[in-house]
Amino acid sequence: MSGEIQSLKAVQEEVDEWIKNVGVRYFNELTNMAQLTEEVGEVARIIARRYGEQSEKESDKEKDLGEELADVMFVVVCLANQTGVDLQAVWDARMAKKTSRDKDRHKNNEKLH
Repeated sequence: MSGEIQSLKAVQEEVDEWIKNVGVRYFNELTNMAQLTEEVGEVARIIARRYGEQSEKESDKEKDLGEELADVMFVVVCLANQTGVDLQAVWDARMAKKTSRDKDRHKNNEKLH
């Protein structure tokens, strides 16, 4: 399904199929949590060095931020799948809540103008 926009439900199904056919089985939840922490750290390193005040090492310049963000997403989807979380349902509910709660908050924040 590469290249087309997918629902989060479809992404969860794609990851589940990949795990069953390529990955053998899900790592346990604690292992995946450690994996998620590692992947977020890789994103943080790129952001800190590329957009922050730290200098970027030559070995870091070839790292792809998009690929690292996709790694984070993959592990998040694995955790959702193995714990029974329907990401599409919770995403839709979260966005509705944020929209309702924040509809004027950011517009009225002078720091953002």
